[in-house]
Amino acid sequence: MKALTFEKFGGPEVLQYRDVPDPLERSGCVIVTMKAVGLNYADIYRRKGNYHLSGQPPFIAGYEGAGVIEWVADDVQGYQAGDRVGFADVPYANAEKVLVPADHLIPLPEGISFATAAASLLQGLTAHYLCTDSYRVKAGDDVLVHAAAGGVGSLLTQMIRFQGGNVFGLTSNEEKRSAILSSGVEHCALYSESWVQKAVDCSRSGEGMDAAFDSVGSTLAESFASVRPKGTVVFYGMAGGDPQPVDPRMLMDTSKTLTGGDLWSYLTSHEERVKRAGILFQWILDENLKITEPVCYALAEGKEAHLYLESRKSTGKILLIP
Repeated sequence: MKALTFEKFGGPEVLQYRDVPDPLERSGCVIVTMKAVGLNYADIYRRKGNYHLSGQPPFIAGYEGAGVIEWVADDVQGYQAGDRVGFADVPYANAEKVLVPADHLIPLPEGISFATAAASLLQGLTAHYLCTDSYRVKAGDDVLVHAAAGGVGSLLTQMIRFQGGNVFGLTSNEEKRSAILSSGVEHCALYSESWVQKAVDCSRSGEGMDAAFDSVGSTLAESFASVRPKGTVVFYGMAGGDPQPVDPRMLMDTSKTLTGGDLWSYLTSHEERVKRAGILFQWILDENLKITEPVCYALAEGKEAHLYLESRKSTGKILLIP
């Protein structure tokens, strides 16, 4: 089979589209013929060597995708060849075929295409746990969302709004701000502006946001300044660098809450994966959640896809099509 591989760490130029052995059949697993693969920043970090990789080169990145089951182990129940499935947390996805543990499979309902599944699972499940588990959004809440035009951010803003919350979005340029505001978001500021004061001024209480979702990291102190006393900051990413240490006395004096978020703390069983994905898919089918048309590259065009993602010009999902 063909796969997008790399043997050393570096820029997109290290990627090679080449023949590799088919995955070996294994008990408790199925083999999926891939129809669409989600490209994520984590794949760039793996290619650069920022993330630890097990095994020996050539390495194959990718963790998210959708396709059709080709082979099923004898001990796997509930699945058969021909079933349409997706997954959000299975390695070596940048290939024509992927060995998938059965408990990581997510059945695709009618109406959810391979492209929609690959474009929504990882980021959609992340946005879902953030606004239902890390901080349960309530009607009337004022919520600050960092990188509101990004993959998780754009889905998170939609989820907050259809749950009755008011969004204050943050983004990096005027083009993205216009896109965010045109989607119905109430307020949006640029990082180059005095966004903390703007967030406080836009809050209904006049004291700050009820919650802030921070995926930037280096902005954590400002996120705390933007939320009201007894407000919550959810820290779930470091796209802008490591945050400064948080003084616990500040938390005590202001009664503010800091909580962390990581999807893998929630996708702990087959039942959890299917339940949470089912909610996500139903929101999409009900049109509460709109998935931006993804930008598609052939798997053989992996270098170009990585360059495009790193350019930060994209506002929707990028898919690799085997």
